[in-house]
Amino acid sequence: MAARRSVTRRAALRRILAGAAAAGVGRVAYCGEPAAHGVFVERQPTGADVWQVTTEEMSQSNIYCEVPYCSRDSRYFVYARTNPNLKLNRTEFMAVELGTWKQHRLDTAGSHSGCAISPDGLFYYVKQADDGGGVLMRADLADGTTAEVYRFQERLVIRSLGTVTADRRYYAGGTMVEPGWKTFDIALVDLEKAEQTILDRDPYILNPHPQFEPGKGRTLMIQHNRGGEYSADGKLERLVGPEGATLYVLSVPEGKRTELQVGKPFTTPCTGHEAWIGDTEEMLLSVSASGDFAPEKGNLLGVRVGEPARVVGRGYRFNHVGVSRCGRLFCCDDWQQPFRIVIGSTKTGKAAVVCESKTRPSRSQNTHPHAYLTPDLQWVVFNSNRSGAAHVYAARVPEGVTRELLS
Repeated sequence: MAARRSVTRRAALRRILAGAAAAGVGRVAYCGEPAAHGVFVERQPTGADVWQVTTEEMSQSNIYCEVPYCSRDSRYFVYARTNPNLKLNRTEFMAVELGTWKQHRLDTAGSHSGCAISPDGLFYYVKQADDGGGVLMRADLADGTTAEVYRFQERLVIRSLGTVTADRRYYAGGTMVEPGWKTFDIALVDLEKAEQTILDRDPYILNPHPQFEPGKGRTLMIQHNRGGEYSADGKLERLVGPEGATLYVLSVPEGKRTELQVGKPFTTPCTGHEAWIGDTEEMLLSVSASGDFAPEKGNLLGVRVGEPARVVGRGYRFNHVGVSRCGRLFCCDDWQQPFRIVIGSTKTGKAAVVCESKTRPSRSQNTHPHAYLTPDLQWVVFNSNRSGAAHVYAARVPEGVTRELLS
């Protein structure tokens, strides 16, 4: 085992590049000189090679974990960083080539709020125009090309992450139309008709995590932070109340609401971390790991409209949730030291540890692992401050692990 852990950075990179060449990776149209390469960190006892992707001391993160922010062929992923030297649009989106760790600046934006990615690797983000309005942009991660998609009306501000349907017809995000921090909204944009509407309104969708069902895309999952509250001047006073968080879905474009059987009184409160299980019309979520949902009994659940939740995974304190594009595997962080990255079958619940993130989470989101699997199931991308500062990391899934989990 000691010999395996002592693998050199050069040897590991040579092995990874050989695999990429065998897979027939082709040329891309990114222009300009790439940024500095990542740094090989270690081979962990699980057999996972861990790389530190970012090296500059900036505020940076892998965006989030509910969906993989990757090109369809898994050659690239994108992360966000704040560049203090920029003025209007200070968030830089960096496209990274997995394995070589070459980086190109894709574009800039006001923040990572509004980010979305389609199943075929089209990345959406919101730029701030000179007049203060928002412009929805789209970038193809396969070649780095960008295009303007839509200009938001009446300076609508997307406050949550965004989501887009697989057919690229609809885009949605959380917003607040009326001032006062008392009522929040879900904005729906019909990109085909260039029309903008308010799909839903509620005092407790202050952190909605909107996610379109990846198949037909006519169902929108919403996180309902019951009891959450802001002060009149916009300070978050309570993210969720004693009622606990739950989930509901909206029909699109009608906006009909359907509650789900998770959170009180059906289960312990939802943690606020959830994702669709591919195109199965089932959702994966974690709930508070206590009582009937203690780690040994299972706090990783699957739920469908009109049905009680089922236990998907046991044995870990599951927290942040992601699902592979194919829907066959979940990817979660185990919310206890050393904050392991766990992947498992969404069908059988069989799970395995890919690596230890070794992060020490603080209130800053970029210190939370937020791990996701690349579409080819070969890498997990996550955050960690193991070095003392928050950086983006990637770990190669050990050979044979996914095959065993899916068997």
